Amino acid sequence: MDDQRSRSGAATPRRPGGRGPRAGHGPPAWLSDARSGTGEGAGPPWVSTVALALFVMVGTNIAAHSQGREPLGVPGRLLLLAAVAVLLVRHRHPVAAVSATCAVTLVYLALGYPYGPVFLAVAVGCLSAIVSGHRKAAWWSLGALWAGHVLVAHWLYRWLPPDGDGPAPWAQEAFITAWVAAIVAVAELLRVRREQWAAAREERAAAERRRADEERLRMARELHDVLAHSISVINVQAGVGLALLDNDPEQARTALTTIKSASKEALGEVRQVLESLRTPGDAPRAPAPGLDRLPELVEQAAGAGLTVTVTTDGDRIPLPPGTDLAAFRIVQEALTNVVRHSGSRTAQVRLAYRDGGLALRIEDEGPATGDDAGGSGSGLIGVRERAAALGGTTSAGPRPGGGFLVRAELPLSPGPHAPAAAAEETP
Repeated sequence: MDDQRSRSGAATPRRPGGRGPRAGHGPPAWLSDARSGTGEGAGPPWVSTVALALFVMVGTNIAAHSQGREPLGVPGRLLLLAAVAVLLVRHRHPVAAVSATCAVTLVYLALGYPYGPVFLAVAVGCLSAIVSGHRKAAWWSLGALWAGHVLVAHWLYRWLPPDGDGPAPWAQEAFITAWVAAIVAVAELLRVRREQWAAAREERAAAERRRADEERLRMARELHDVLAHSISVINVQAGVGLALLDNDPEQARTALTTIKSASKEALGEVRQVLESLRTPGDAPRAPAPGLDRLPELVEQAAGAGLTVTVTTDGDRIPLPPGTDLAAFRIVQEALTNVVRHSGSRTAQVRLAYRDGGLALRIEDEGPATGDDAGGSGSGLIGVRERAAALGGTTSAGPRPGGGFLVRAELPLSPGPHAPAAAAEETP
């Protein structure tokens, strides 16, 4: 089966089928199949495996012809098919696939068949095992193939076909070693890139979850501020209406009118918030509330029996949308707390425009009533969150002389995290 080679290593014409100069092949140009999923749910890669089998069969015939050898017999073709066929399970069982293809390839080489594209099957099996996380199994299989080839080419050739064969040149072994190193390097590169892609996907998914959590928090805070104020006004006016229904019908009618107005406004704002949730990315149909609506807020408080005095220090300047909304909601929540929890029927709101910031001060004279008016107790938490989202600060607590004081400092220039937060505040 083999051409004769002198024991000194000088090459002489050999019979077809011998271990002659090998057509060295590196890894294939296409690597997409090696990067495909290796999960349990992946089906057998029939298309790529059949294409590889055809390439190996045709390429081996060409290699044998170029080396002056006869076409392969049935045993050689069966070994080639077996080396490729085991790759059908490389997605579900990558370790078994790389081990089997290396073992069959070693048997193929030991029987003296021509070198050629059979090494592509080894490359694909090794790539699949490494990128799926079975690095040691791929290294051991590839190392065993290389060591087995060294034994066959330089020692066991005496007892293997063809008869009278000689050792292979060491230059060939250097080339094979470089080929093995290239396969390992390419596979490791693909493994690293695969891990980077997986990390990037996980980071994007985590960012999406964070954005969803932040949006839920924003929606909860917005709905709380809208409903808490309006329902507090409705609660107070309903109590007034019930108390005056028999004795002073006109005052009861005024209370009912206030209830109707407050409920209508609350429904409008809730609808606006919910519409922004149903159609993300669309522009809001109405502008977000800001300090320009402070007179409406004062009028609503007056309907609940609270007299609000507003003073402004400094020249009023346009505020960024997020800051304007936060300032309005902070004043709204502070006045709502006065209506709920204070026996005072007066409140003072002070706006101070300073260089680079807006200071808010909302206070009443007390005393506290201990009545929560159906409140949730999370209003001041929302005040702090709104200010913190813009890089500002808040404080709230009893005044030394009685009553309650809410203070807030909002920067006009957003802090490092403020741009995203300010954008999210717009319903």
